[in-house]
Amino acid sequence: MLKFSAEQYLKEMAESNRRIADGAKMLAQIKDDDVQIATTPKEAVLRQDKTTLYRYLPTREPSLRLPVLVVYGLIGRYTMADLQEDRSLIRNLLNQGVDVYAVDWGNPGRADRWQSLEDYIDGYLDGCVDFIRARHGIDAINVLGICEGGVFTLCHAALHPEKVKNLIVTITPVDFHADVEEERIERGFLNVWTRSLDAEDIDRIVDAFGYVPGQFMGMVFSMLTPVKSLTKYNVDMLDVFDSEDKLMNFLRMEKWLADRPHHPGEAAKQWLIELYQQNRLVKGEFTLDGRPVDLSRLTMPVLNVYALDDHIIPPSCSKALAPLVGTKDYSEIALPGGHVGVFVSGKSQGIVGKGIVDWLRERC
Repeated sequence: MLKFSAEQYLKEMAESNRRIADGAKMLAQIKDDDVQIATTPKEAVLRQDKTTLYRYLPTREPSLRLPVLVVYGLIGRYTMADLQEDRSLIRNLLNQGVDVYAVDWGNPGRADRWQSLEDYIDGYLDGCVDFIRARHGIDAINVLGICEGGVFTLCHAALHPEKVKNLIVTITPVDFHADVEEERIERGFLNVWTRSLDAEDIDRIVDAFGYVPGQFMGMVFSMLTPVKSLTKYNVDMLDVFDSEDKLMNFLRMEKWLADRPHHPGEAAKQWLIELYQQNRLVKGEFTLDGRPVDLSRLTMPVLNVYALDDHIIPPSCSKALAPLVGTKDYSEIALPGGHVGVFVSGKSQGIVGKGIVDWLRERC
């Protein structure tokens, strides 16, 4: 057993107090405007109600023939893919000669109570895809979906395979019950929690607010890692107080986490009941406007990127896509790290973007 002398203990305490004092001084000098995320220059090229399509300004001459549309979900912001200059999937793609677009779903409110997944997938998303096709004079584009946005892109490509040249999905759930067989107690808490709800519970939330509040979902995600959530503002902050760069990285992530939009009511009910609880997508029973979403219609090349230590979307939930697609050109990239770390960790920066672009170059 290690033993510390009184002198060692006092030194440790003095060092901790010094770091806390230095950190407090740095925090006092930082204003909200100093913590900037999603700073890669872009321009709005299309607006549909609250949805905005952005095109990022190229950092070099595009070398891929077809543009890439980045699609995030409604549970978080697309800005996670552009968190900061040196940890940005979008900037990474631009620097490798990719023409990049991204969808921003805006700020849904009570007026959007009846907005459904049909509206978002076969309405706004399809409209963005058609706009890019027309603007570039091409028949099909590359689409990159993230998390819930990955499900959106799977559904859209299955309904409109002629519009998607290559499909990339990242940290995307396909089999929402695959965690049951995996038996990893540190994974799949979100799946377990959602399956434990009665459909009436979800109805009550939506009826009360008209949406599932972003703050509520933020609380749910915090509960998935309770110890981490409780200690990040004391223990973890001690590790970043010795560097302004580390502190700014920490604050950028916190700013993204705090900016969680509301999830429109009807779309939330479909997402939580039909997908999370009833697992209709993998069963081939999920429909949009009465049309079945048949994943065997994914005949374009498909790249599936997932995180090996993802506690929100366990790898088994993502890997379930492989036997369901209708293409023989199916590839996977398995990355170390967790759900968000795929995009924001320093280790992943040289893997994800390069892996995606190398894969696309062989197919564009």
